[in-house]
Formats: sequence, structure tokens, C-alpha cells
Amino acid sequence: MCGNVGYIGKQKASAIILEGLKRLEYRGYDSAGVSTLNAGRFELAKKVGRVDGLIKETGASRLPGTTGIGHTRWATHGGVTDANAHPHLSSDQKFALIHNGVIENYAAIKKFLLGKGYTFQSQTDTEVLCNLIAYHYQKEPAARDESRFLESVRKSLRHVEGTYGIAVMCADTPAEIVAARKGSPLILGVGDGEYMLASDVSAIISRTQNVVYLKDGEIVHMTAANFTITTMDAAGVSPVIDKVTWNVEDAELGTYAHFMEKEIFEQPAALENSMRGRFSEDGSTAQFGGLNLTPGDFRQIDRINFIACGSAWHACLVAEQLIERFARVPVEVDYASEFRYRNIPLSRSTLFFTISQSGETIDTLAAMREAKRKGYKVLAISNVVGSTIAREADGGVYQHVGPEIGVASTKAFTSQLLLGAMLALYIGRMRDMSFSGGVELVKALKAAPDLVRETLKLAPQIQDIARRYAHYHDMLFLGRLNLFPIALEGALKLKEISYIHAEGYPAAEMKHGPIALVSEHCPSVFFVPAGEMLNKVVSSMQEIKARKGRIIAIAAEGAEIPAGLADELVRIPDCHEAVLPIIATVPVQLLSYYIAVELKRDVDKPRNLAKSVTVE
Repeated sequence: MCGNVGYIGKQKASAIILEGLKRLEYRGYDSAGVSTLNAGRFELAKKVGRVDGLIKETGASRLPGTTGIGHTRWATHGGVTDANAHPHLSSDQKFALIHNGVIENYAAIKKFLLGKGYTFQSQTDTEVLCNLIAYHYQKEPAARDESRFLESVRKSLRHVEGTYGIAVMCADTPAEIVAARKGSPLILGVGDGEYMLASDVSAIISRTQNVVYLKDGEIVHMTAANFTITTMDAAGVSPVIDKVTWNVEDAELGTYAHFMEKEIFEQPAALENSMRGRFSEDGSTAQFGGLNLTPGDFRQIDRINFIACGSAWHACLVAEQLIERFARVPVEVDYASEFRYRNIPLSRSTLFFTISQSGETIDTLAAMREAKRKGYKVLAISNVVGSTIAREADGGVYQHVGPEIGVASTKAFTSQLLLGAMLALYIGRMRDMSFSGGVELVKALKAAPDLVRETLKLAPQIQDIARRYAHYHDMLFLGRLNLFPIALEGALKLKEISYIHAEGYPAAEMKHGPIALVSEHCPSVFFVPAGEMLNKVVSSMQEIKARKGRIIAIAAEGAEIPAGLADELVRIPDCHEAVLPIIATVPVQLLSYYIAVELKRDVDKPRNLAKSVTVE
């Protein structure tokens, strides 16, 4: 949550920072602010609302100075007010600070600082940290002025419990920024005579593609001429400069109205990128270069545990079914937020997988660390090169779908579905899946991008349906087997961006309670496959219809549905069972999107949500 941007160089800092904040606004949009250093004093502008409002109402882009920091907030401590917006200044006006994360022991620190005469203008934990830095700075010997700023930050962070990605400026040293991270992402951009900081590469990609991914416990000290990285113990760190493989155009809207729309229609290409180079030459299996386990290791596995949050958790549920189906390995799926607080019996031969688009989801990261602490191998599926989860995992797979800006995941989710199916193939071929079975599944997976292209042609029909159903206040999503998780995902998408109450259930579970909700005022979205589940699903549809419920059916071409049973019928291409969840996802993405547009919701920035969840 929250977006940090910092700049130090020769250019006007405020304009560069505000451009970066606009690119990070999906990380938090309760309020925004920017501060620059000019002639030894802080220039400050902050405002509740969006970055455009900050620019318009405060003239933030006109702030002078070539050193500055900026922030877009997703509120944790304290309400959404101008006073609680970042940056925060210390009560002695010596420091300005921005922060992503949560300082868990802020109350005790605040009590201590109040006793020392420090005052507070906000309700935030961030202002407490800013004043703590001021306190340690005042205590530092004057003889160490050359490192006084840096050491004050270092000493303060040793007293902090919780998570942080921070950037700090000091009025006494106007050409310096100190930044640090623990549990919240922070990236250093290395430019030509300038340096930038950001929570996400998208904020700095317009100025440089050379970045350093800071690790937990690292502190970077920047001037316009150079930077150094040290640990909390002041040990030097040799930086590794990586090159970002995508460019600024990938994070632009282009001709689309919203990033969510753009990312829905990017899915065929995203799927192609996810599978590129990952099938064997004989076309019988998948291949992954970064898992760091041998075929013998995979044959010894007797259980797989997936840990994830949100849409990624739904993708894990599909992977569970496919791996058990094709690889014959028992699979468990845990909410990452619950995993480390449970005492789960685990066999010695359990393999863990984490799935996180950002690679920074704090609950997933904590769960991964707990599994590793217990001596288990943990592999990761992530979309962000250099992310914390990607670095700390024992191996993994990058999704390669490009930046996903819309808060509601679309192309990252279908890529996760694809990679889950490819893992089922990969592990299955190492165990008891035949060559011909592998060839069949590879052929089906390779067909997925074109099937998605075909499904996207249904957009006008789905838009018409959305107009007819946008006024409903409740909706049910129903599926069976590997389409049940897609029912969960469809309900989540509708809730996220339209604010309509929606629930996902296994279709057969309706009669065990949820059917009480059914009426002419509560439509149901059914996923209707061809094959053995068809008659069962049709029977559930009949139960809904008998109670005057309206039905939107998303049905495979080969699924025969009695005339008049569905009020709306969306036909998707027939396909292999491993690919069906991917194809079935697209119509509900479009349905949710068009309903949200019809209701004039802020599709890319839905209320109360942010893209990357970096607080517990």
C-alpha cells in the first residue's frame, strides 16, 4: 500500500515526483503530498484526494528545489485528512519523511517523545518516526556531522517494530536523501546525474531503466553525485544494478478508457509471454529454468502447499485441482494471512508454492518465511523481477505479463491459472503422465491465447448484459470443480470495482443455505461446462429458476441447456478442462468491468483498495 517517490539531481524535483506519484496512484489514493528542500527549508504541499487535486489546489508542481520526496497514501493509522497526509515534518522542522508500512510500537515511542517535548500534528505512526529521527539527530555529536543524518536514521530504525519503506530529508543537508526498507518495497533508480526512489518501477521508468532493488534491512544514502548502501549494522553493501525489461509505454493507457480494460484485452499476449520458451522440444511437457529442483526431487514430493491472498488464492485453488488430477499429488491451499498462525501438521516431503503478482504481498512473504524457517523448500510465482518474494524463494517462475496497473487483477490472474496448469503438466510428466497425455495437454495450453482472443469478441454482448444488470444490489456466482474458484474470482471482481455485493459458491452447495437469497432481485451467474458436470449444473440452474431467480449462463459451446432456462446466454469456446478456467474468467472480467463503468465507478482505483498489500 502507499506509494513513495524521491528525487535528487539537477532538475526541478516537484514535477518529476508528481509524475511518479501519478503512476503510483493505484497503490493508494486517499491523499497525496510532496516536499522539496529549497535554501535550507522545506516547501510542503499535501491534500486529501488524488494527485491531480494536489497539483491543482496547492500548486505543488511549482515547489522549488532539486531534492524532494512525495507520497500517495492508503490510510492505516489515522483518518483521511490533510494533516495525516505525507510527507510529515518533525516538530523542530529539521526532517521530512514519507513512509509505506506500519510502525507497530509507535504508541510507546510517541509517549517517550511527548515526554521530551516533541509535538504532533497528526494521528499517524509516520510522524512518530519522523520525530524519533529528530530526537536522535539532536543527540548525535557535532563532530560527526558528515554522517549525522544517516546515523540518526539508522539509530531510530533500530527502535522500530513493524514494516517500513521510508525516504527522509534533512534541512541541514539539502542535497541528501536517506531511505530504508523492511517489509515494504523500495527501489533505487540510477539515472544520468540523478537518482530516484520509488515503491514501484513504474514511477521511475520514464527516467531510467537501471534500478537497484533494496533488500530488507538496507539503508541507502543518496547525493546528486553518488549513493551508498549499508546494513542496519553499518556494513557496506555492493549494489547490483538491474535493467528493467519493459518501458514506459507498457504502463500507459493508450486508446483504452481504463487500465483494467487495457489489461483484459492484453491477456492473449500476456499468456503467450508466460508460456514462451517453456515447453519441451518434443511438445510433451513444460519446462522451467528457475525451479532449482531435479526430477528426482519432484518424484519425492508427497504433498504441495500453496499460500497466497486474494485473486492469487483463487488461482491456487484451480492449481490444486489440476495438480491432483494430472500429477496425482495431494495439494493444500492456505490463505497466507492465516498460515503462520496455525500449527499445521506437515510431512517432510512437502513442497511450498507462493503466488504473488507484486512479489511484495506482506502476508504471503511472512508465510513464505515461516515455511522456510521450518526447513521447507518454497518456490514462487511472481510477476515482478527483483521483488522480495522472488529473491527469497528457493526458486520460481516469472509471469512476464508486464506491469499490471489496475487494482483488480486480470492478466496476472489468468497468467497464474496458466502457470498452475503448466506446473500440473510438469510434475505429472515426472511421475505417471504418459507421453501422449503430455502432448495433448501441451497442445491445449498453447491454444489458450487464441481462445481468449475469440472470447474477447463477446465484449459487445457482455456490455449489453451489464447495462441490464447494473442496477441489482446482489449477485451469486456458481460453478463446480475447477470452475468453482472462477465463481469466487467473478464475485470478487464485481465486489472490488462495482461495490455490488456478490458471493461465489459451488453450484451444488446452493441448496445447503445460500438458496435462501435467491429471488427476482438476486441474479445468478452460472459457469456451465460440457461433459459429466453438465446435467448437475443444469439441475442447479433449474432450482434457481423455480424460485424466480434470473440466470446469466457462461456456457461452453458444447453444453446443451434447455431453452429458456438462462435469461442471458454467453457462449465460450469448447476447450480442454485445464484451459477452461482461463477462458471462463474473461466474460466475468468483462461483466464486472462494464457494470462498474455503467455505475460510473472509478474502475482502476476502487474505494478502500490498493494494488500491492504491504501491511498486515
